[in-house]
Amino acid sequence: MISKETKAQVIKANQRKEGDTGSPEVQIAILTQRIVEITEHMKKNPNDKHSRRGLIKLVRNRTKLLKYLEKVDLEGCRALKEKLGIRN
Repeated sequence: MISKETKAQVIKANQRKEGDTGSPEVQIAILTQRIVEITEHMKKNPNDKHSRRGLIKLVRNRTKLLKYLEKVDLEGCRALKEKLGIRN
């Protein structure tokens, strides 16, 4: 679970303007942070099947948002991937 402070920092670092919490960039950044945290959990608990399923759902959701962002703003999508360290 992502803490409120961490979520606020992620939003502040990726928002388009003040008060922006729903843009694709912010949503992708929040999902990436959650994916990182669940990945660390999975390294410690490799047999946790429920968390694995949740991780797969988060990755799928982030992929869909990235595809949308590529259609709308290709250069912005590339910059966001570089900033967050997303491979594809």
